[in-house]
Amino acid sequence: MRKVVLSLFMAGLLAMGAGAAQAAESKDTLGEVVSDLYGTPYKSSGTSKKGFDCSGFTRYVFDALGVDLPHNSASQYELGTEVARKDLQPGDLVFFNTNGRSISHVGIYIGDGTFVHSESGRGVVNTKLSDPYYWSKRYVGAKRLSVPVLAKAEIPKKEKAVQAASLPEKPAKK
Repeated sequence: MRKVVLSLFMAGLLAMGAGAAQAAESKDTLGEVVSDLYGTPYKSSGTSKKGFDCSGFTRYVFDALGVDLPHNSASQYELGTEVARKDLQPGDLVFFNTNGRSISHVGIYIGDGTFVHSESGRGVVNTKLSDPYYWSKRYVGAKRLSVPVLAKAEIPKKEKAVQAASLPEKPAKK
């Protein structure tokens, strides 16, 4: 009898702890997490608010939502369920081939044909998927991860999305 009571007590504690953890997680929506990161600079291999590379950015955002992603865009592409471009929803990961060989860039779709990502030279920004000069030519596909908080994702846009050709060239730092 003592074992049964102890087991029920432990199960109750676990259930209460899980509820509290779920409530704490639900404070952060995708929109809240992303909006705080606009303007964060690009940093090769970066994984923090001091600077992100593309997969470090997506990893950071999804970690805040309770999902652990690998720090590599090609590895992230192996996760989730494939999504057709016409069926994209906010929170879907969008993937690109920027090196001519394989998946080499990732961002997060935020709706209205726009994705947010950490781009070299610009940091965390919005960009149109339809950009005819760069991104649309390199688009490979999208994946949807099962994340409850993404079901009602609405991500505010901090700036107007721009096309790559409309950006001034920045000189490389030496």
